[in-house]
Amino acid sequence: MDGQVIAILGIALCAITCGIGSALGLKFTGSAAAGVMAEDPKKFSRIIVVVLLPATQGLYGLLISFMGLSYIPQTGAAASEGWAVFGAVLPMLIVGLVSAILQGQTSVAAINAVAKRSEISGKLIMFPAMVETYALLALVVSILLLQAL
Repeated sequence: MDGQVIAILGIALCAITCGIGSALGLKFTGSAAAGVMAEDPKKFSRIIVVVLLPATQGLYGLLISFMGLSYIPQTGAAASEGWAVFGAVLPMLIVGLVSAILQGQTSVAAINAVAKRSEISGKLIMFPAMVETYALLALVVSILLLQAL
């Protein structure tokens, strides 16, 4: 396999896995939000931000994929050139998938808490936001690794 194919595979997997993670996270949060809103539609404004948080990893994966396109080696390039690109997108590829799912689960807990006590909604955003920190760290690492190529 030449370097170009390896790089394209890594870039595609980054977009795919981050998208899958975000979709799963949003499935969890959307389901929980639907239950809360069935009980009290007025709580929409208190939960919408928490519902949408897992979507960010999909955006980060897309950003890294777009950036990675600039680093695809020429056809017939050495495999090592492709593996360098693959390795640079790997932090976002893995952490984007895992953190979106975990953030979705953490957000569900926050949404369920808002159902019981809506006045604490502003404080509850901190818990899924802490998971977001690791997605942001992976984003920064992948950007730095791409720039080092």
